[in-house]
Amino acid sequence: MNSKPERDVEKNYPLPEFIAKLRRLADALEQGERFEIQIAGERISVPARAICNIEHEREGASEEIEFQIKWENPQ
Repeated sequence: MNSKPERDVEKNYPLPEFIAKLRRLADALEQGERFEIQIAGERISVPARAICNIEHEREGASEEIEFQIKWENPQ
């Protein structure tokens, strides 16, 4: 069994790095390929079958948009 510890990390990136990551993601999505990214020291492999969605939250004067990519790992 390939059990990974639970994780909930939020990492800020300088704008040029964030843009480069979005471009690589868009290229992988367009080509139907797996996307690999390193976040806070851990390498993540996002399969081509992943589901993409956009979430918008508002609380008082604060607003947030999250671009989410979700998938299930085989057990």
